[in-house]
Amino acid sequence: MNPIQHTQNRRRRRAVGRRRFLGLTAAGALAGVASGRGRAQDTRTIELGGKIAGWQGRSPEAIAGEENPTLELEAGVDYQITWTNLDGMGHNIALLDKNGEVLKRTSVMSEQGATQTIAFTAREAMAEYICEPHRASMRGAVSFGADTPAANATTDTTTENAVPTGPTVGLERVVGGFQVPTDMALLPGDNRRLVVDLPGIVYLNEGDELREEPFLDLRDRLAELVGERGLLGLAPHPNFAQNRRFYVRYSAPLADDAPEEFSHTEVLAEFEANADRTSARPDSERVLLEVHEPRKVHNGGAVAFGPDGYLYTSYGDGGGPRDTGPGHASDWYEENRGGNGQDVTDNLLGSILRLDVDSREGNKPYRIPDDNPLVGKAGLDEHYAWGFRNPWRMGFSNGTLYAADVGQNRYEEIDRVVKGGNYGWNVREGTHCYGTESLSDMPETCPTATPPDVRGGEPLRKPVIEYPHARNGETIGISVIGGYLYDGSIDALDGKFVFGDYSKEGEPRGSLFAATPSQQGLWEFEELQVEGAEGGAVEGYLIAIARDEEGELFALTSAGDLGGSVNRITATETTKTATAETSARATANTTVTQTTTMARTRTDAATTGEGTTETTVTAGTETTSGAATATEPTANESGTTNRTETSADGAGFGVFAALAGIGGLAVRRLGR
Repeated sequence: MNPIQHTQNRRRRRAVGRRRFLGLTAAGALAGVASGRGRAQDTRTIELGGKIAGWQGRSPEAIAGEENPTLELEAGVDYQITWTNLDGMGHNIALLDKNGEVLKRTSVMSEQGATQTIAFTAREAMAEYICEPHRASMRGAVSFGADTPAANATTDTTTENAVPTGPTVGLERVVGGFQVPTDMALLPGDNRRLVVDLPGIVYLNEGDELREEPFLDLRDRLAELVGERGLLGLAPHPNFAQNRRFYVRYSAPLADDAPEEFSHTEVLAEFEANADRTSARPDSERVLLEVHEPRKVHNGGAVAFGPDGYLYTSYGDGGGPRDTGPGHASDWYEENRGGNGQDVTDNLLGSILRLDVDSREGNKPYRIPDDNPLVGKAGLDEHYAWGFRNPWRMGFSNGTLYAADVGQNRYEEIDRVVKGGNYGWNVREGTHCYGTESLSDMPETCPTATPPDVRGGEPLRKPVIEYPHARNGETIGISVIGGYLYDGSIDALDGKFVFGDYSKEGEPRGSLFAATPSQQGLWEFEELQVEGAEGGAVEGYLIAIARDEEGELFALTSAGDLGGSVNRITATETTKTATAETSARATANTTVTQTTTMARTRTDAATTGEGTTETTVTAGTETTSGAATATEPTANESGTTNRTETSADGAGFGVFAALAGIGGLAVRRLGR
């Protein structure tokens, strides 16, 4: 689906949703219960729109246009609140009393444009209404007349930005025409780069040009492009100039030896380039590792070589309802159903692996490094670190590995990865406790280490960067995108850790951030402002951040105004470069420009498939959600929905939805 068409369709859904509201309003007068004298009691209707940033008042007229409006009710009167899902994220509505106890709630619904109704008789115990997965930003007060004060948990009216404003940078398009560029890698020995496109093609980038012929075409080896499946990552061998070898991660059809109920098989493979290193030899594939995935999401997919010469690759926890279910192993934490992150014996999911691809050992096409943390201990020797949910992108900076682990429904995190490190999932989400049993109530306490009989009581390591999905009624982001310590030409970013987020509220508007490293505690960060862009945002979905040989960084985007492109992060007048040479390179196009690049449309680059809709939901305590798991919203006494969700795939880096018109991808957001 074309992203512009997707936006138009979404607008139509909203219009339809409003007409559906009016129909429900008309029907509301007939929905009352007859009184003892045989008269029907009128039901008053309130209409809201729901998105991560807050509830939007629609009717009655007194609340139209207000964000998180106070609802003026009369005790003893019947009401129905009908709300429309405006952003396709996982939301519900719940009525709370003054102590924060839930009086009535609906199930979580994540279809954009769908409506949901909660009916109730007003009573003065009611104090506020919230969306449980996004209670930090979607909450409003309930009031009963002038003598009744608004609830003490009314919306935060502070004007402080959710994230402090940082330096202004430019985005200079280098090359475009991609569908969903998932990775970019510098070829050692020259200044050429390989750009990975999700539908299965690798392109060779020389300067500001793309070589016409694909460097590698794997479309015929991929599973159907739904969920987060596709060509996910690439890393050239450090000695590529001599041995011409490189390594890729891709989603293949389910292998014959995999459980029938599983989704697909993730393949780590080695290929060899031709003599002049302008294309790969498709018949040179050597499969190193096959990992069977229970779901089509949470695949990880990053590939990188460390300073030790070993290959590192990341795997998500396998997805599923609240990241549990078939394909998930039991672990030591009995309070939660197993989520693979805490298991190191049954499978390789929820982990970062380290392999020696230059040697072979036994019947394996690789060797296990002698100092891998589980060698000689209980567990699979390939593990390097574990306790991850979905480490979508990762990379080395100054010899240290940093991984961006996409959160469930509340927090995003970046981890400084060490050998044998346990990063807490699914005991903890970032620095906070996580529970698999409730959509609304997270545990107040949880372990900070494994028991002594589990690998000696290893600590659950905290991230170096963490942020909620929303703060002060403003969305920060929904899926973290990992980056690097900056070592390029922009003085204002020198020594900062530059990273980003895929989207604001599910729309093709991403974010770039710069964090200041510190020795203790979480790193503080600012939001970079993209010059010439509305609100300083990245005008497209941010898919990845890449780096070149000079330490300059690139934003890889899809859909939106930027489309599928590679964009160099450049200096502006307020962020002068360190040298005259690099300054000259950045002057002409410091805004989001369309420089002379190859922006041809590759209509053959997308593999078509089912247009299934991927949904996300989840629950949360205090911060917001974005892409979370699509739970199975069953009808309950607290509300009704006009659609039954059947998908239960967990939130990941995102269901690659609404991205650049790939027919086989779920039409939604990069759906977690």
